[in-house]
Amino acid sequence: MRLAADALPLTDPDLPSTANIVRYARTRGTPTARDVLARSVKDAVVAVQPRCGVGGHTEMLGLMRSLDAGAQPDVLTITIDSHTRLNRFEHAARLARTDPGALNGYPLVAHGWRRGRELVESVSAPVEIRHGSPDPRRLFEVAMAAGATSFEGGGISYNLPYCKDVPLAHSLACWREVDAMAGDLRRAGLTVDRELFGTLTGVLTPPSISLAIGVIEAALTAAEGVGCLSLSYPQGGHLAQDVAALRAIPELARRYLPADVEVYPVLHEFMGVFPTRRSHAEQLIFYGALTARLGGAAKLVTKTHQEALGIPDAQANIDGMRLAAVANSPLLDFVTVDTERVEEELDWLLAEVDDLVAPVLGAADPARAAVAAFADGTLDIPFSASRYARGDVLPCRDTSGAIRYAVPGALPLSRAAVLRHRDGLGLADGLHSRRTLIQRVTRDINHFPHLFGEVGP
Repeated sequence: MRLAADALPLTDPDLPSTANIVRYARTRGTPTARDVLARSVKDAVVAVQPRCGVGGHTEMLGLMRSLDAGAQPDVLTITIDSHTRLNRFEHAARLARTDPGALNGYPLVAHGWRRGRELVESVSAPVEIRHGSPDPRRLFEVAMAAGATSFEGGGISYNLPYCKDVPLAHSLACWREVDAMAGDLRRAGLTVDRELFGTLTGVLTPPSISLAIGVIEAALTAAEGVGCLSLSYPQGGHLAQDVAALRAIPELARRYLPADVEVYPVLHEFMGVFPTRRSHAEQLIFYGALTARLGGAAKLVTKTHQEALGIPDAQANIDGMRLAAVANSPLLDFVTVDTERVEEELDWLLAEVDDLVAPVLGAADPARAAVAAFADGTLDIPFSASRYARGDVLPCRDTSGAIRYAVPGALPLSRAAVLRHRDGLGLADGLHSRRTLIQRVTRDINHFPHLFGEVGP
């Protein structure tokens, strides 16, 4: 995907002032996203958030009201359409007028900040903007004017997994401007939550890659004065590994981020191939919610039983949120995880993340160092769409279902770490053919349908 030239000026004189934005958020009488996250940690419960976004304003208004009334989520989402993500504002506006059903999300820039405030005012939960844009500067301005108090993404995670031809240096520069605006809002009295998209491609994401990119983006974001960060992680499906990854986030924050920055772990429920049968899908949803609870996540982004079938309807979203919220029950205090296994995974994860991020964050210019690292493969994202990532890393699952590096590419992992991964995959006796590994990856991508017997061996 290519970015279109801005069809609208970056700063619109019609937008409300910073003072107006801050006053609007602070006087509405409803919590901000940061308030929800802080309360979640204080009360030791997992906040619940769905995904949702449709093209028509009336339809989006009805959808958000239905979700708010039907499941009382802690945070609500406005998911943005793909044309707006790529700055094709005029095209998004034309479709919003003539065929809103053709849009795969809500075109906030086209509808404008006043309509955005209608959405925000229609619900009791704070609103986050999810999108996938490598250049979200205009979208951020409209989102803040609309009253959103959380904004997802980063210059790496909202570029390399999605776009083919957008230079990494460009997206990092655009996101630096966004973070500087968020820093200005913080200094004016409104702390916006900036969630970093550790999910990446959502396909067999090795935990240390997800966490390393999250930490690098977090450090770049914090340098611009942002005071609230959510580091998200995608459920891989192996309980001990996922719990360890979530528990690693506060420790990595202590190592690499300023002490005055609030950091919250977030779990995205399984982003890969979902089971098709409702009973199987709901088991996976509940498993993800328990994983979030055991890992100490502040927030869980939910899935639905219709995940394998297409875009879920409102009732499926409501059912998914209600099911996930059950994991917060005090009746489940007896559910535990193998502490020894989690500690082993945690120790290795922290060491691997240090190997990946230290060369970048130790550089005089971390953003430039990140660009260079992706160019030479010392940072990488498996299955990336971008020509600015090497894509040399190949992950597989071991016999327990944990995600390991079959081929680490040029990642600067220790020899001990590489041998551990290969040994866990049964590859320690030598190289296996690429074809054999691809066959194995294909099965691993279908891990849960295989587990539930929906597909054959």
